[in-house]
Amino acid sequence: MRGRLREAFTEAEILSREDRCPSLPQAIEKCFDLIFNSSTQAYREVLVGCVLVSLEDESVDIRKPYANQGSDAFNGRSLDETVVNPFLQEKRIPSSRGPYLSAFRRSVNFTPATRHGVRDKVGYDALLDLIKYVRSATNDQRKKFLLNLLCRFVRLREASNIPLSKLNRVSVVQYSQLIAGLLKVQSGGRNPVIVVVALLHAIKAHFSLNWTIDYQGINEADAPGGAGGDVTVRDGDTIILAAEITEREVDKSRVVAIFNRKISPASIRDYIFFAPHTEEAVAQANQYFAQGSEVNFVDINTWTTMSLVTMGQTGRDAFNAQLAQMLSADDVPRSVKVAWNELVAAITSI
Repeated sequence: MRGRLREAFTEAEILSREDRCPSLPQAIEKCFDLIFNSSTQAYREVLVGCVLVSLEDESVDIRKPYANQGSDAFNGRSLDETVVNPFLQEKRIPSSRGPYLSAFRRSVNFTPATRHGVRDKVGYDALLDLIKYVRSATNDQRKKFLLNLLCRFVRLREASNIPLSKLNRVSVVQYSQLIAGLLKVQSGGRNPVIVVVALLHAIKAHFSLNWTIDYQGINEADAPGGAGGDVTVRDGDTIILAAEITEREVDKSRVVAIFNRKISPASIRDYIFFAPHTEEAVAQANQYFAQGSEVNFVDINTWTTMSLVTMGQTGRDAFNAQLAQMLSADDVPRSVKVAWNELVAAITSI
């Protein structure tokens, strides 16, 4: 069940970011609204376990979360303690610190008879309606239900504050592992830009350069503002270098378009592509050397780690500070912040 939950949550993060979360019948959506607005967090946490169990075994009666309630019951407490609660805590989703069943009387059944013993009766009624829907649904409907439920957990996390783990003294090998992991995180293109800009600020601070470092927002056109690329570094009015940062492969036609639209008109001497690329793209870039422009393709992780080696601890401290500042911004998805915390924990626990 851990694998199913992890896989579904990753999909829910992507769907939430792209505003494509699956829709459900209006009555079910209203029930979701009620349990996610309820002060009893256990209602929504119970539902995660119920859906997971129903997807694993349709013969289980998800109204019976205690193994001693019959042959068709399930062990809800064990499921919560080993799967649901640890996962919600790991993903930094606001949730109960203890087992969700502790919010109910012992050996509870999720039936109308339990209603008189709960504080939020309206929320409990909504939970019963949702459980009823899950019990009668097909497996495909349950999968859609789980995604919708997890999308709501993602939105709940997005509304909360997630403190970033501090990056203290780490080795260059650990930096390489950290950057490689961060670049693999789904971020809508933010993470590569954040890493590049953070390192440029570290270089500026370490060598006391009079640089101005401008960078474009995600999905923001750069031509209207006169930018040389996704990142433009200036000394006064002179463009020192500009960079294109993309996760999409750059081909020959893209290099030609960038040269004609940005490099040549602005007389940019140094232009960097931080991007996967074709051999034809590199060959085309090499042709512009004779015209006075250095157009290079650079691997972000290699460039970052080698630069950090060169600058020493003061440069690494400046990089850490800028990286933390940019990752802490309100427009950075909480999923990226959670991934950062997990990556930091992974490299510092070795």
